[in-house]
Amino acid sequence: MLSVYGVHRLFILGLYARFRNQPPKTSPFSTLPRVTVQLPVFNERAVVERLIDAACQIDWPLDRLDIQVLDDSTDDTVDLSRATAEKWRKQGVDVTVLHRTDRTGFKAGALAAGTRVAKGEYLAVFDADFVPTRDFLQEVLPHFANPSIGMVQARWGHINEAAGMLTRLSSVLLDGHFVLEHTARHRSGRFFNFNGTAGIWRRACIEDAGGWQHDTLTEDLDLSYRAQLKGWNFVFVKDHVVPAELPATMRAFKTQQHRWAKGTLQTARKLLPTILHSELPARVKAEAIVHLTNNIAYPLVMVMALLLPPSIFMRGRSDAVELLLLDIPAFLLATCSVAAFYFFAEREAWGEGWSRAWRIPFVMSLGIGMAVNQSRAVIEGIFGTDVTFVRTPKDGSTNAKAGMVPQGYTLQGGWTPIIELAFAAYYAVSIVMVIAEGWWASLPFLVVFGLGFGFVGISSVWEGLPRRRARAV
Repeated sequence: MLSVYGVHRLFILGLYARFRNQPPKTSPFSTLPRVTVQLPVFNERAVVERLIDAACQIDWPLDRLDIQVLDDSTDDTVDLSRATAEKWRKQGVDVTVLHRTDRTGFKAGALAAGTRVAKGEYLAVFDADFVPTRDFLQEVLPHFANPSIGMVQARWGHINEAAGMLTRLSSVLLDGHFVLEHTARHRSGRFFNFNGTAGIWRRACIEDAGGWQHDTLTEDLDLSYRAQLKGWNFVFVKDHVVPAELPATMRAFKTQQHRWAKGTLQTARKLLPTILHSELPARVKAEAIVHLTNNIAYPLVMVMALLLPPSIFMRGRSDAVELLLLDIPAFLLATCSVAAFYFFAEREAWGEGWSRAWRIPFVMSLGIGMAVNQSRAVIEGIFGTDVTFVRTPKDGSTNAKAGMVPQGYTLQGGWTPIIELAFAAYYAVSIVMVIAEGWWASLPFLVVFGLGFGFVGISSVWEGLPRRRARAV
């Protein structure tokens, strides 16, 4: 089953190769439209000033630009927002702070409240961990010259990629998603999604699709599919990169990934019946199914992680060598396809495929190590009803050290590190036994699994130690 998702990675690579040289067309506006820049914020004292400063310096006529700081904070972030907004108002920028004391709908609720009073025909959204580029509107808005375009998404960059091993690896995951998946889906006429930030919506598209809704944790994905089901087209701008801050701690990364996976399955549960009963082409439906269900691969990884060591020992002590004719191709499809996918993503993103190739085995280990956390998200997304939004804390530094987050923003570790460490111990014992038996061909696979569970589990526990929390303050 995992090899099916592996084959899909190769399919995306093929689509990308076919359409990579067909960039979207643009056309200048005869009259520059009014734009509202929306900045949803919650308890982001470390980055809110940087965000507002960058948004207020976007190159666009001031009489056609207004900025909304949608600040639902419960700490002193709102004071920083108001002070920074006042500074820019004195310089002629139309910037307002909308502070809700009732966080109904979380981010979706804040965006909906802002949209109701927005002045712009187009709405650009930037999360707190992003730094809007000065030429963002100049580069992205021309894609709306076609009246059927409802949303344009830019690519995410990485401010603090060099902060540590985790940020280096997670940057590869995002490059694969944006450079290959978004490009392939967009240019081949399949559905893709707004990523919650670094994009622009046509206000009429939001309203036609039913507006921001908060019955899933991925309100951006939900609205994207509802809008495309209504017939709106989306555009992905691969060559415009908006810098963003990657989670610098394992706990923050797990929180982010858990929210995304859980929300994606909630969206699948909500919209897949509509998609399947629609008159969309079969190729669009098929891609939507894979897109909205691909996190189901994580429980499959858990099963694979449990079965791999005993299967090695059983094969090693039997004569069933012919079964490897099935095992090896399936295993290669489930692993080597992923490695190839991320290798080409790095080459296309940065032109440095081989110099960054060392990251690929560790990226695969990280994905395996995240299986416990993500499997919980999948189960909650399919069977649960909770849509409480847990934010990912930001450091605000371009070279944040792992484990350093602002005071009061520390995340709880939960129970998943216990299972991750149990898997790490399971693989440590298996590695010792394989070495003792001299089955060297199996060793690399066991190491990749053991390293992943160990890295994720140990990092989660290490960040929760009292002395680490004290240093973070």
